[in-house]
Amino acid sequence: MTYDLFIGDRMYSSWSLRGWLMFETFNIPCTPHMIGLYAGTMAEDMAALAPARLVPAMRTPEGTVVGESFAMAETLAERHPDAGLWPTEAAQRATARWLCAEMVGGFSALRGDCPMQLQRCYSKFQPSEAVLRDIARVETLWDYARQVSGAADGPLFGAWSLADVFYTPVAARIIGYGLPVSDAARAYCLFLLSTPAMRDWRAKAQEVIYDPEPYLLPLDSTPWPV
Repeated sequence: MTYDLFIGDRMYSSWSLRGWLMFETFNIPCTPHMIGLYAGTMAEDMAALAPARLVPAMRTPEGTVVGESFAMAETLAERHPDAGLWPTEAAQRATARWLCAEMVGGFSALRGDCPMQLQRCYSKFQPSEAVLRDIARVETLWDYARQVSGAADGPLFGAWSLADVFYTPVAARIIGYGLPVSDAARAYCLFLLSTPAMRDWRAKAQEVIYDPEPYLLPLDSTPWPV
């Protein structure tokens, strides 16, 4: 039972990363299909998936098209109840859903000012007050998740869940722009970015060369953490 997964450029598409991690993290087979976000072919490439218009989107083995990340997540959790997409304990599961829902609907300053890029870590990036508020809120949610789960480090709820998937691109933004967070939050970010799945995604992202490079800033930088 293999799904079709439609994603955009790996280097920059944070939502595509979430979609792919839903499958890769929980060992659900899928066939990725690239959509030309930066090649100008997105509308043409998405035409067969109408009315879906954004990536990621998926097609089930039966042919049902599902758009929007949270709908994809719930559909996969429903269809694969033994895969562990949500925590098994009720309070943890409710909290994980809360974190994912707030990710989908919030953090607009962080998204707008710090587009995901997996190329380098900028030095001396100056975040706005709005970005700092978003980051503070992220840390509050992560701390609360650990209070609920009792997990001191690693995945927020002790075992991998969709909450970790949904916040991996946030971790990429925090590290990529050198945003100020606590040592515990930074350790969690580096943990998320060090997984085999994330390293595989970034390796594939390196195969595409962009000229000009989107989101390039006139700042000093250091290499992406290995």
